[in-house]
Amino acid sequence: MSETPDLFGERSPAPGGAGDGSDSTEADSTAPLAARMRPRTLDEVRGQEKLLGEGRPLRRMLEGGELQSCILWGPPGSGKTTLARLLARRADAHFVAFSAVTEGVARVREIIAEARVRRRASDRATILFCDEIHRFNRAQQDAFLPHVEEGVVVLIGATTENPSFEVNRPLLSRAPVFILEPLDPPALREILEDAVADSERGLGSLGVEADAEALDFLAHAADGDARRGLGAVEVAARIASEAPERRLTLEIAKEALQHRFAIYDKSGEEHFNLISALHKSVRGSHPDAALYWLARMIEGGEDPMYIARRLIRMATEDIGLADPQALPMAVSAWQSLHFLGQPEGELSLAEVVVYLATAPKSNRVYRAWKEARGAARESRSAPVPMNLRNAPTDAMAEWGYGEGYQYDPDLPDGISKQSFLPEGIGEPPFYHPGPFGFEREIRKRLDWWEERRRAGDQNESEASG
Repeated sequence: MSETPDLFGERSPAPGGAGDGSDSTEADSTAPLAARMRPRTLDEVRGQEKLLGEGRPLRRMLEGGELQSCILWGPPGSGKTTLARLLARRADAHFVAFSAVTEGVARVREIIAEARVRRRASDRATILFCDEIHRFNRAQQDAFLPHVEEGVVVLIGATTENPSFEVNRPLLSRAPVFILEPLDPPALREILEDAVADSERGLGSLGVEADAEALDFLAHAADGDARRGLGAVEVAARIASEAPERRLTLEIAKEALQHRFAIYDKSGEEHFNLISALHKSVRGSHPDAALYWLARMIEGGEDPMYIARRLIRMATEDIGLADPQALPMAVSAWQSLHFLGQPEGELSLAEVVVYLATAPKSNRVYRAWKEARGAARESRSAPVPMNLRNAPTDAMAEWGYGEGYQYDPDLPDGISKQSFLPEGIGEPPFYHPGPFGFEREIRKRLDWWEERRRAGDQNESEASG
C-alpha cells in the first residue's frame, strides 16, 4: 500500500486504510463486490432494525454524528465495518482502520501520535476502527485506555467474540457494546437484489436477470453473512452472463455456491452456544430439536468424541436414576463411535440423543452430590465413626475400631439402625428420589428401609421398658 503525506505531514495510507470514512473501493471495479456495495448512507443499510430503528441509540449516534467509543459485536458480514465508516462520514472524522490480527501496539502508538497532531492542527476527530479487537490480549487492550479517556481517539472495536469474555472490563466501561445480529434472509435478499441491479457499483453492467428462487437460495445459504452472499452472487452472475439467456437460475446459484460452509468455530462462542442448545433440548425432552442441534455441530466440523462425552454428562446430570440405562447407553455410543469412526458412528450419537431426550428426567443425584460435597467441605476434620472403621490388626480392634458394626445382610430385615455419618452431621437427606421413572421404585425402597429402622427403634424401646 502506497503512502501519501497529508496536511499534517503524517503517514496516511492512500485508498481505503484511512480517510474521511468513505470507501475508495466503491469506484474500483476490480475490488470484491462486497467492498463496492458497502452502504454509503444509513438508508442503504439493510437489516439490524434492533440497532438502527427509530430512536435507537446507535441510530441517534449515526444521524447526529455523535462520536462515542463503542464495541460492535456481531458475526462476520453483519455490517460492523460499514457502521463504523458511516459514523466517521457523518461526524466528518478522520477514519483509521486497524487490524489486531496483522498490527500491534507499536502501530497504535503511531495512530495516537497522528491523531494528536490532527486535533491540534484542525480540531478534527479521529476514529480508530480496531477490527478483531478480541485478538489483543488484556495488556494490549490497556494501551487504548488513556487515549480513549483523554479523547485523543474515538475507539470503535469490532469483534465476532463475546466482549464480556474477550474485552477487558475497564475498556467495556468506557465503550458500550452494540450487538449486531446475523442478517436475516429477507435483508440478504434485498442486498443481493441491489447488487444485481446496480450498474455503477454492482453487477448491473452484466445485464443478468436473476430468478427469485435463485436469490432466495443464495440469501439462505449465506447464513446471515452479507459478504458471503455477495461473493456467491458475483460468481453466479458472471457464470450467468456467459450463457445465451443471461439468467441467473437456481442451478447456476447452486453451481456457484458449490458447498455451504456452516458458521462454526470449535473454539469460539458458537461452539458453546450449540452444545448448550443441544443440552437444553435433551433436558427439555425435545428429540427433534436435539437431533437438529446435533446435526448442526456435526455439519460444522465438531469433534464427535467431544459430543459423545457431553452426552455422557447429560445422562448423569439430567436423567440420572430416573432411567439407569441412560448412562450405559451414552457410554455405549461413545464406544461405538470410537470403534466405527465417522460417518458410521454418528448414528450412535443420534440414537442416544433421542434416547436421552425421551427418557424420564431427574437431577436429584446431581443435587444430592452438590449438597454432600458442601457438607464434606464444612466438616473436613470430622472423624470416621468407630463402627465404620476397619480393624485389620488386633491392636486396632482393642482400640475400638469396628466396634458396634452390624452386618446388614445378616439381619432379619437386611437393614440396621446404625449411623453411617460422623457425629454432628446427623442424618441429612441429601438424596430425595424424584417422582419419575425408576426413582419411584427407589423411593419405595428408601421408605421401606426407613420403616424397618423406626420399627427397630420401637422394638428396642418396648424391650427396655
